[in-house]
Amino acid sequence: MAKILYVYNNQVYANITNQCDCACTFCIRQQFDGVGDADTLWHKTDPTLEEIIAAIDAFDFSGYKEFVFCGYGEPTCALDNLIASARYIKEKTGLPIRVNSNGLGNLFHHRDIVPELSTVVDSISISLNAPNAEEYDKVTRPSFPHAYDAMLDFAEECGRLIPHTQLSIVDILSPEDIRTCQKIADERGVHLKIRPFEKSE
Repeated sequence: MAKILYVYNNQVYANITNQCDCACTFCIRQQFDGVGDADTLWHKTDPTLEEIIAAIDAFDFSGYKEFVFCGYGEPTCALDNLIASARYIKEKTGLPIRVNSNGLGNLFHHRDIVPELSTVVDSISISLNAPNAEEYDKVTRPSFPHAYDAMLDFAEECGRLIPHTQLSIVDILSPEDIRTCQKIADERGVHLKIRPFEKSE
């Protein structure tokens, strides 16, 4: 049975959906069934809000400093459950909430979801992945056209409404591409995070 909450690098993660509107070439779910203390993060069906709340109630949050929505899917694809469970976590534990996202939530829902996220989210990390739309489409393989520009617009709005917003890239990019990505982040007033590439043995 897939875990809803799992621990990785001493942080608590919420795996609330396996649905994703990208098929990133580097995605860890293409290499492993689970990460951290989860043998599998593949749900047979996505958990209900009641199941997410039950997992939260059964978990001992002692010693943890952040709650992160990040599993084997894009958290904003399960927006209603994300918002409701994030609000519940806030009330129950007071932990800060982070969402790791591909930044395509507005495209997926056909509306601006950032104001809703900003009511419960303290931090959001958005996958930039590439210094231009052509490379982005190659590595991210989004379901939508014009996804790159939409992701950047999403990040810029998050930067205005969510206390800590960052764009992220993996460290396999060239130094020139990293500099370009830094400029993209700077122009939008958000932080750039360079994360290590996870690969199988």
